[in-house]
Amino acid sequence: MIPPLRHRLSLTTVLVCGGFVVTLAMGIRHGFGFWQLPITQERGWSRETFAFALALQNLLWGATQPFAGMLADRHGAFRVLALAVLCYAGGLVLMALAPNVPLFDLGAGVLIGVACSGTTYSLVYGVIGRTAPPARRSQALGICAAAGSFGQFAMVPISQWLIGHVGWQQALFGLAALALLMLPLGLGLREPAAAPAAPGMQQSPLAAAREAFATPAFRWLMVGYFVCGFQVVFIGVHLPAYLRDKAMDPQLAVWALALIGLFNIAGTWSAGQLGARIKAKWLLSGIYFTRAAVIALWLALPLTAASTLVFAAAMGFLWLATVPLTSGVIATVFGVRYLGMLSGFVFFSHQVGSFLGVWLGGWLYDRRGSYDVVWAITVVLGVVAGLANLPIREQPMARLAVA
Repeated sequence: MIPPLRHRLSLTTVLVCGGFVVTLAMGIRHGFGFWQLPITQERGWSRETFAFALALQNLLWGATQPFAGMLADRHGAFRVLALAVLCYAGGLVLMALAPNVPLFDLGAGVLIGVACSGTTYSLVYGVIGRTAPPARRSQALGICAAAGSFGQFAMVPISQWLIGHVGWQQALFGLAALALLMLPLGLGLREPAAAPAAPGMQQSPLAAAREAFATPAFRWLMVGYFVCGFQVVFIGVHLPAYLRDKAMDPQLAVWALALIGLFNIAGTWSAGQLGARIKAKWLLSGIYFTRAAVIALWLALPLTAASTLVFAAAMGFLWLATVPLTSGVIATVFGVRYLGMLSGFVFFSHQVGSFLGVWLGGWLYDRRGSYDVVWAITVVLGVVAGLANLPIREQPMARLAVA
């Protein structure tokens, strides 16, 4: 049983502190694509080498997310977040100093990947899900997702400015200092101990996981999230290099990624608002179908600065709009007791897609000299994800209905 509202955290406190945590965590990593060319050129590494480190980061982020969520569900989010912040800052420092590929993989891949599992959406969403009243949950999740989107918008020009004015290594040191700001913000996410569960309502984490994986809605969500990860991380990491290959102005990539973050604010907030009125599966399917259409149209038209900025704005509106909707479906169907853990499992599929998107982009580029095949894959997968979300049934489990 969740403690009565008066004994829980203030929803405003959770949204403010959680929003700033997600702003920093998501904003810092959103600009990693700008480091690809400086690092590979100075170290003499291939694009695949850089891409593999970020692919490893995404994979480990997903693999450790269920465990971070489970620990946060049982012992509170702040303890998990504190350890994750130290890993985040340490990973950025090691990313700057690594003289060889294994150490670069350890910093950019392992440490930051583990850190993301304890500083981003799934962890913060667990606290929000247990704090917000059910009628306001979708809207609260959308507000937090919009905060992460603002971080992506704000941090892109900051990252680019730091690289241009102090060099890529010093820029990473600066980001490490910013990451440490998440520690005091995490104090606003400390939850009181939960009340004992009512008879018949007790459920172990293993039982909750088994119940979820046996439910078709949960598996369909995982399919859609896999595609989401493939698309957004491929674009986020490889878009700057793709535009440079096409002889576009380097500043265009800065504006494009910034626009993605800016329009993502509106997209995630709108998704949270609409999720309180329209079934999430229709919204999710519409997002994935529209993504496929936007990518295909941009590739079909002549590449110009204007078409790229319109593409970035459209993709930004759809970028993380899937996040509050997906978490909202999980909370509706399975309850909020293990929301962090179950969101983590679904997010793992997102990160498997992220791993393949970023690594495959670098691997195919090094072998074919272009990103054309990967762009085509993103379009096809968008259609697949749109279809996958249609069969989802947004009905609470029988045990919740009885309760």
